[in-house]
Amino acid sequence: MEAGRIARIVRDEAVKLIEAGRRLIDVCEYAENRTRELGAAPAFPCNISVNEIAAHYSPLVGDESTIPEGAVVKLDIGVHVDGYIADTAVTVSLDDKWAPLLEAVEEALSRAIELVKPGVKFAEVGKAIENAITSRGFKPISNLGGHSLARYTIHAGESIPNAYDVLARGRFSAGKAYAIEPFGTNGAGLVYEGDLVTIYALVRTSLRRRLDQRARRVLEAIKERFKTLPFNERWLVDVEQNVDALRKSLRKLARMGYLVQYPVLIEKGRGIVAQFEHTVVITGSGEVIVTTR
Repeated sequence: MEAGRIARIVRDEAVKLIEAGRRLIDVCEYAENRTRELGAAPAFPCNISVNEIAAHYSPLVGDESTIPEGAVVKLDIGVHVDGYIADTAVTVSLDDKWAPLLEAVEEALSRAIELVKPGVKFAEVGKAIENAITSRGFKPISNLGGHSLARYTIHAGESIPNAYDVLARGRFSAGKAYAIEPFGTNGAGLVYEGDLVTIYALVRTSLRRRLDQRARRVLEAIKERFKTLPFNERWLVDVEQNVDALRKSLRKLARMGYLVQYPVLIEKGRGIVAQFEHTVVITGSGEVIVTTR
């Protein structure tokens, strides 16, 4: 629950920094540093995704990108305390014309959370999200969804759809945590993976293949600092100050199967995307607690 409390504080403070002309990296580094100041650690790099970028954009070293005039900005923040995770997101529109989209997605999140209790089918939540968004004239992004959470694991194996899916056979269970995160758009309702990768995570630790000294040093730092949680190159520049060499090592580790890459996700129809997210915990007795609200 402490992770949720801190995530809520960080989200509510960082969102106030979103304004035209502000550097994306300044918003994210504020959120990440504030998380540490409050006694927790980032569960993943701060995501700040603008307009048609749906997710997985976290500024790289030297990124001078700024928030455009009239932008729709999604801020997705993860916090962990001893591996226990809170995941929360909010969208800010700098143009009032996108207010109906934001309202639709925020309403979808509220309706979804109202349904959460032990035994409820994930498909029912997906249906509620879809209905809330389509009733306002928009589309849910059907190939993105919520997910179960576990200690040191952001995506713990269960997926909660953002649209009705007859094949989504899972149910909510007592004693588990879930991130509920509807995405909506005026576009195609699908995302695709772009070429840019800003986030990685460790998936294999055994050194079965020979690595050069630089790559080995980077891998050891990843294992020690992040375990299986996602990270950004900005968090490793003290290990390898040569940024080109650091990027080369990360690509090599991914190619050799030590790391998984999370490419930036882009709306297929180049539509504007909004996202809202909370973490819910279902206690052993079945009580539902929204830790990030």
